[in-house]
Amino acid sequence: MFLRYRASQKMMNRWPSLVATLLLTTLAVTQDAAFAVDSKKAQSAASTPVQVMILGTYHFDSPGLDVVNMATDDVTSPRRQKELAQLTEQLARFAPTKVMVEMQPATDSATIPAYEKFTSADLLKDKNEITQIGFRLAHRMKHKAVYAIDEQSETVDYFPFKKLQAYAKAQNVEPALNALVEMWQSKAKVMEADQKVKTIGQMLRSMNEPGSILRDQMQYSALLQFGGGTDWPGAELNAAWFLRNAKIQSKLMKLAEPGDRIVVVYGGGHSYALREWVKTTCGYQLVEPNKYLR
Repeated sequence: MFLRYRASQKMMNRWPSLVATLLLTTLAVTQDAAFAVDSKKAQSAASTPVQVMILGTYHFDSPGLDVVNMATDDVTSPRRQKELAQLTEQLARFAPTKVMVEMQPATDSATIPAYEKFTSADLLKDKNEITQIGFRLAHRMKHKAVYAIDEQSETVDYFPFKKLQAYAKAQNVEPALNALVEMWQSKAKVMEADQKVKTIGQMLRSMNEPGSILRDQMQYSALLQFGGGTDWPGAELNAAWFLRNAKIQSKLMKLAEPGDRIVVVYGGGHSYALREWVKTTCGYQLVEPNKYLR
């Protein structure tokens, strides 16, 4: 009895180490299985990646929703319609399987009802780039749907610029903020002038140069200087902006299928963030639009 008790006690003393060994073994097996599954997914993603072209644009109809807005030409004019037709043929060489645009999804499917009724006559009525580029390209490729992937919210301010302005005024740093706004205004003036001598395709080529996209992002990053103590509105604005774009990427991923070739038509201010999300997402491959806009 005593020996049996000693044996049981010895076993009890070893129990924690035995449990730890069992847990480590189980974890190792689980990790190996998970790694095997991840490896298969990675191989599948590598063999059939989702190719994504982020086409940054200016807003053709100039709705006045940005901090700085530019005056735009009438894209329904014969000259601009010819340019847009040429642009469509250039993008068609990418052979897109899906077109996604800057519109809030109205349904779980994210398909846009207006596209189902689209005809070429709409190109002379609706100046928005969603119709002029997105719908036109999808129609050219005989797609049955165009997908809305934008993110908006009634509770979250994804670009809290007014809060930033209030902080700048309270901290007497308005001149620094105004200087940045003036830079944005100057860029808008340059683009307005460019319209007189450039085609829409040439305008978009300039906007989608990686160097130009990086310079635009530097203007967002410059807002990080505004903050102190417990109030960091510049950082909050950048974080909220990336949050919005992260949700846009999430919506894209919900709709994408292996091997898809997706054209995303979006305001140029989103280009940097959306490109980074694509580049850093496993199974996705960024395609430069300027490879085709020549």
